[in-house]
Amino acid sequence: MLARFFIDRPVLAWVISLVIVLMGLIATGLLPIAQYPQVTPPTVRVTATYPGASARVVADTAAAPIEQQVNGVENMLYMSSQSSNDGSYTLDVTFAIGTDINMAQVLVQNRVAIAQPTLPDTVRAIGVTVKKRSPDILLVVNLYAEDDPATGRPHYDQLYLSNYATINLQDALARVDGVGDVFSFGGQDYSMRVWLDPDKLQSRSLSAGDVIRVLREQNVQVAAGQIGRPPVPRGQDFQYTLSTLGRLVEAEQFGDIILRTGADGEVTYLKDVARTELGAKSQDESLTLDGKPSVGLAIFQLPGSNALDVADRIQAKMRELEKRFPQGLKYTIVYDTTPFIRESVNEVFHTLRDAVVLVAVVVLLFLQDWRSLLLPVIDVGVSLVGTFFVMALLGFSLNNLTLFGLVLAIGIVVDDAIVVLENIERWLDKGLPVREATIRAMDEITGPILAITLVLSSVFLPSAFLGGITGQFFRQFALTIAASMIISALNAMTMTPARAASIFAGRTPGAHGDQGKEALPWWSFALFGGLATVWLLAPMLGAWLGLPMGEEASEAAPSGLHATVLTWGGYLVLFLPGAVAGGALGWFLIRPVNWVLSNSPYAGIVKKG
Repeated sequence: MLARFFIDRPVLAWVISLVIVLMGLIATGLLPIAQYPQVTPPTVRVTATYPGASARVVADTAAAPIEQQVNGVENMLYMSSQSSNDGSYTLDVTFAIGTDINMAQVLVQNRVAIAQPTLPDTVRAIGVTVKKRSPDILLVVNLYAEDDPATGRPHYDQLYLSNYATINLQDALARVDGVGDVFSFGGQDYSMRVWLDPDKLQSRSLSAGDVIRVLREQNVQVAAGQIGRPPVPRGQDFQYTLSTLGRLVEAEQFGDIILRTGADGEVTYLKDVARTELGAKSQDESLTLDGKPSVGLAIFQLPGSNALDVADRIQAKMRELEKRFPQGLKYTIVYDTTPFIRESVNEVFHTLRDAVVLVAVVVLLFLQDWRSLLLPVIDVGVSLVGTFFVMALLGFSLNNLTLFGLVLAIGIVVDDAIVVLENIERWLDKGLPVREATIRAMDEITGPILAITLVLSSVFLPSAFLGGITGQFFRQFALTIAASMIISALNAMTMTPARAASIFAGRTPGAHGDQGKEALPWWSFALFGGLATVWLLAPMLGAWLGLPMGEEASEAAPSGLHATVLTWGGYLVLFLPGAVAGGALGWFLIRPVNWVLSNSPYAGIVKKG
């Protein structure tokens, strides 16, 4: 019999339980955290730019060829596009739920590559990008300038803020793990603007096209070559690489570009027919924060990543980048979707904690023995933590539905251990030794435990075959409960008997209630006292000890091994006074407390049962 195998090998049973817990704990750190399961279909975005073109021109010359090729890509549900008068083009391709987003991006990229030869040269020169990203914004980092006390106006205008964000922030944030894309709101990148005078052009028989052609010819980066490169005459000892002025960077340099040289030697410069200045590439949009110029960097989460971890990394990265900000430059995060997710998930975790404590208290009241309490508590912990590993294998996330499933599963998984425990107690009361009592008990209840697990699983497992968005919701909720029940049943039929034999090894067979049971150990007072002092003193001394307090507890705090050790060290300092006082009190009060508990109405019910 399987139970007998583990009863004879208790160390193996403990090792298997530890392995299950370790795998679950590792999976817990890897599971993404979200408010709800991933029900939004994966999306791939295609973007292109045709400067100076109207929305109609963009739709006819850029959108049509791309959409003609992308249409019908494997597993595509639908696609939507937008062509704007600023020359921008965006195509969102939505795929069926469950599609591999990486493969979807490759398929779209291949289709776009087929369409590129038919696109205008300007569009191809700028580039067509294909990115995978979540359709919803995770948070927005706003860059703004403080007012200058001398002038009463912001230190920097929006053009400077946009350029600083593009050069120093956008790429750094895009490299953060879990970020799918970074989009700039109110971006006005630096560009050399050439304001042509139509009258002066006409007087010199020039057109705007002539100016554009000359700019393309003379504002280039050239390879000037080398002097003294072999083969050379004998005696040539040196080789020089020529470096010439390539792309122009100053407005004065652009003004000195020669547009035309007349037959009589007259030279027409760009400054003769135009005004050049370093300004914004586009002034079609602007962004203000509390009435001040600002630039917003929208962070899009990478599909499948942990929203809370990504937000924490973004905030940590911004704290690092802020140290290099010039005077008067600040940032803030006004729009952030993660606090609601964090609080929602935390509340479910609190409910899960309260359910475990409530089950433990009820079991202790009825069993009247803290050693007997260990058996169901250990099995609940192994079953719940082991479920995290199954969730990781199934691609689930830690969300409200899966956590609520675990809350409901607590009452189910604890029953298996309690059934085993009570049946062993019954055979012990008949005078059998611990090992024989455990074997007899498992012979009777192995079948019922297996039957109960199969019946309950048949209720939840069919939801795994539901499709669509509804299926995504019910699948994670139901399969989480089913997985915890199956792990609990395996525990009850194999490892629980071995642990029971170890826990009850010191129990003397005999009449029920006359076994030297101890409802509470003396060190339980130390535990309760330490938790009480942490609860009472943390609000007063937490800030002094460096513990996260108030809003800081829900925001991104400094991470790493050093910060974690300091945090737990602070809690240990608060825990020790109560633990010492509670342990001393428990040493003297444990006997009368256990006498009261053993004579409580619950104990009477147990003895009669």
